[in-house]
Amino acid sequence: MLRRQQASAIVSARQQIVEDAVGMVMMAIERLEADNGISLDEERKAAMINNMMVPSSRIAQPIPS
Repeated sequence: MLRRQQASAIVSARQQIVEDAVGMVMMAIERLEADNGISLDEERKAAMINNMMVPSSRIAQPIPS
């Protein structure tokens, strides 16, 4: 039972991460178009989406204090 709950929690967390990431990309595109008057064609939108959705290859490191 515990494994099923853990699996469900992981799926829910990943789903939330994807929804938030997609929302950030959509918001960025909308703000560029609305605030700056920039009109992106579909190819440029796809490139921007790809760049924003691909995770960084760098691993976060703690900063020594």
